[in-house]
Amino acid sequence: MKLILTREVSGLGRAGDVVTVKDGFARNFLLPRGNAIAWSLGGEKQIESIRRARASREVRDLDHAKEIKATLEAATIVVTVKVGTAGRLFGSVTDKDVAVGIKAATGLDVDRHDVTLAGHIKKTGSHTAKVSLSHHVVADISISVVAAA
Repeated sequence: MKLILTREVSGLGRAGDVVTVKDGFARNFLLPRGNAIAWSLGGEKQIESIRRARASREVRDLDHAKEIKATLEAATIVVTVKVGTAGRLFGSVTDKDVAVGIKAATGLDVDRHDVTLAGHIKKTGSHTAKVSLSHHVVADISISVVAAA
């Protein structure tokens, strides 16, 4: 079956690549998880938008990664969440929430899969996380979790 990858799949390809896989792998793994969409002539138009989004998130070289690291470490990421009594959250802060907070604070587009939280964040306050920018560059960021008004 011919598919267009929407995310990077280890051992198969990156977002925007057109791949051919066995039908069972596509039906049971790639399509239900949203890692791919079925290839069609109309889907060819989506490839360009997927590749543009990937290029905007991609780090060009080591110097660019170090610039982004400096920007991320200097910024304080604020994540606003709904809070119950005693400052406990309804749910927890996820890597997606942190990626949205980074976009709001710095304007940088960071893939949520590159964000690693130290543990579950279930209380307001100051927390830390790591953002992998390349194989050798990892930024340590500070996250401020505040209650929604």
